[in-house]
Amino acid sequence: MAQPATPITIDAESAADPVLSARPENRVWKKFRHHRSAMLGGVLVVFFCAIALLAPILPIPDPAATDWGAVRKAPSAAHWLGTDELGRDVLSRLIWGAQASLLAGVVSVAIALGLGVPLGIVAGYFGGWTDAVISRCTEALLAAPFLILAIALAAFLGPSLTNAMIAIGISATPVFIRLTRGQVLSVAAEDYVESARAIGLSTPRILRRYIFPNVLPPVLVQATLTVATAIIAEASLSFLGLGQQPPSPSWGSMLNTAKNFLNQAPWMALWPGIAIFLVVLGFNLLGDGLRDALDPREH
Repeated sequence: MAQPATPITIDAESAADPVLSARPENRVWKKFRHHRSAMLGGVLVVFFCAIALLAPILPIPDPAATDWGAVRKAPSAAHWLGTDELGRDVLSRLIWGAQASLLAGVVSVAIALGLGVPLGIVAGYFGGWTDAVISRCTEALLAAPFLILAIALAAFLGPSLTNAMIAIGISATPVFIRLTRGQVLSVAAEDYVESARAIGLSTPRILRRYIFPNVLPPVLVQATLTVATAIIAEASLSFLGLGQQPPSPSWGSMLNTAKNFLNQAPWMALWPGIAIFLVVLGFNLLGDGLRDALDPREH
């Protein structure tokens, strides 16, 4: 067979780089694996998820069990993180509180995704009056600060963890609508989408095969970062008495109680504060790593 007129050359840098030389389906994982802070965030997230799931089988005391002989005791061999104002074990309440915080973060973001992504796709792809109505409603919601809107909705719905998750999810929806709409506008202008329209593909098939897969990566990154925001929002609502209700443990309600005993028992506020800091740090680092790994300019 005849040899090609122009010899094929291989970029030495691409051949030597384990990320660039990997198959396309492995590039994201390889890029993420080499991101140290992202791996640290992943470890923190997995750790807190594990203790939340394993809370029912861990050898820890009942988080609601009171001991009037061990009220506000400092950390000791019997109570590793001390006790609260009712003699309840702080470690046990911290572990069970992880369930409420992580559940609120994940469910709230799931609600925001379920509402925001379809509305953003409809607004960005179809345009016209549909885009105008959705965009104006989104701008009206964005005019109110996220936490203020969540507090107002939670107060309207009533104090409970379920209502707090709904309030946080609705408050986070405008961010996903705007992000999805912007991504759809960018993808819909690409040549392959125009070609799909030209050959007569139906709108649902174009949305399913070409639009949605290309807007999904940035939406997933934003979802990971929003989980951290939702956890802080749930802790804030519980601190104000609008989230998880006593005696069920929650990091926010633990901080609310601990504020009255900062001088006598500072450990009551220390441990839930550290837990919130670490889990939020973990989701933020994980989101930053996913953003770098999914960015095609980094491949």
